[in-house]
Amino acid sequence: MTSAAIYARVSSARQKKDQTIGSQTAALRAHAAEQRLELPEEWVFQDEGHSGATLVRPALERLRDLVAQVGVDVVLCYAPDRLARKFAYQALLIEEFARAGTRVEFVLGPRGDSPEDQLMVQFQGMFAEYEKAQLMERYRRGKTYRARSGSVNVLSGAPFGYRYLRKTPDCGATYDIVESEAALVAELFRRYTDDGASIADLTRWLTAGGTPTRTGKTRWDRSVVWGMLRNPVYQGQAAFGKTRTVHESPGLNRRARLEGRTTPRAVKYEDRPREEWITIPVPALISPATFERAAQRLADNKRFASRNSRVPSLLQGLSACVSCGYGYYRTSTTTSSGKKIYYYRCLGSDDYRYEGGRVCTNKPVRADYLDTVVW
Repeated sequence: MTSAAIYARVSSARQKKDQTIGSQTAALRAHAAEQRLELPEEWVFQDEGHSGATLVRPALERLRDLVAQVGVDVVLCYAPDRLARKFAYQALLIEEFARAGTRVEFVLGPRGDSPEDQLMVQFQGMFAEYEKAQLMERYRRGKTYRARSGSVNVLSGAPFGYRYLRKTPDCGATYDIVESEAALVAELFRRYTDDGASIADLTRWLTAGGTPTRTGKTRWDRSVVWGMLRNPVYQGQAAFGKTRTVHESPGLNRRARLEGRTTPRAVKYEDRPREEWITIPVPALISPATFERAAQRLADNKRFASRNSRVPSLLQGLSACVSCGYGYYRTSTTTSSGKKIYYYRCLGSDDYRYEGGRVCTNKPVRADYLDTVVW
């Protein structure tokens, strides 16, 4: 009997909530029954809330492993754009499955067996990719227009010190000040600009105070405090379009390291020039002068930081801990004689990074020793 596996996908949280993936799966099950295909229950793969513009999807990864390791006669998919939005990804998957002796069959679309069917799949893939690009451009232009109109609903969420108020028939969406949090924000900037407190000092102060972060954590992280000190929203100017998306070449993440494989890191984000930001007026928690003083100190710290070393770091970003999977970063210590010694240290061994304390007990490794062994 011909064996079959099912793959279904929806890309948005709304589609997931509306259970549209259930209708896909039901149609695929009916198609398998009509064709008298053998469909094991564990061979039903569903990606809920995952974009078709990337290949890094949990259920798709498991399906690809199944095809490569076990063997499947046919993979059923509702339509080509459910398999992938990009034509190149569709072609890659269909070819990969074909090399393993597996054909891909679409309920809505060509089977892909004949040259004519393969041509139709290619056309559908190109149109799906075009439609995706068109929708993304409309979405981007719509958000840009709303931002220029002063609407805060284009922002990702209210930062610490504010709450988001949805739009009503009488007014648009706004930020409302949370007085208890606003007082902490003002004190944070005062300590940084007037008292000369470091970001580490401010992080310990906020953690000791017991106030939860915006995400509900009781332990504050230095990167969060650093982000607050840089956020112009606190001087009354929320910013839209601060970052841009940059596509990266394949890299490693922690899960991939633990599994001994590489995985595409689809995108990263980098700062846009300030002149490209779109500012949206919101209630201010500090004065513009205070914010500028904080910005100047941050710039000075960056310029004069002791870590601004030109000594090359050969393995930072390349080496990883075999115990916990986190990457190694370079740090240093200075001996009593004034000699600086560099080490590679596991990110998982830092207490301050994790709410429950360190997750790894591995010790730092001398950088000169490890560099010599590897290179």
